[in-house]
Amino acid sequence: MAGAAWHRGAVTVVRVARPADLARLRDVEVAADELFVPLGITDLPAPASATERARSWRVLVVGEPVQGFAVLELLDGAVHLEQLSVDPEHGRRGLGAALLAATVQAAAEQGADRVTLLTYADVPWNAPFYARHGWRETGELTPGLRALRRREEELGLDRHGRRVAMVRSLTTG
Repeated sequence: MAGAAWHRGAVTVVRVARPADLARLRDVEVAADELFVPLGITDLPAPASATERARSWRVLVVGEPVQGFAVLELLDGAVHLEQLSVDPEHGRRGLGAALLAATVQAAAEQGADRVTLLTYADVPWNAPFYARHGWRETGELTPGLRALRRREEELGLDRHGRRVAMVRSLTTG
């Protein structure tokens, strides 16, 4: 699966990560996590290793070398967006939006009826960003989402703000 999105006169190509890309994901995530520091959030969990990311259902990337990525898992009949990170050095250029569009495309190709995610409700580049791209908050947690929320609570993520589940339906009506 590969996709392309047009942004400001340029083409952003989203592709499935190659094994060589996986080592770069950690650097991108560390750089992206720096955006949380001014909010007082300095103790996010360490990024997953390349080996852990290789076990994901699908990892999508943009850029050569990688400038952003989306980690996708299969969860309760849906595609779950486990992680989206864009290196701030390459931010505000539509890379996150392109990754979201490719995520939706991958979910549709998989036959999923929705894409889910967990995120901070009040961080501008979290829930408000996803809402602008068609996700909505949901209180209807599947067993898998409930388990992920429990894990987030164990990691202490709730101490930094309200966490929400969001869903983007891929069906009409």
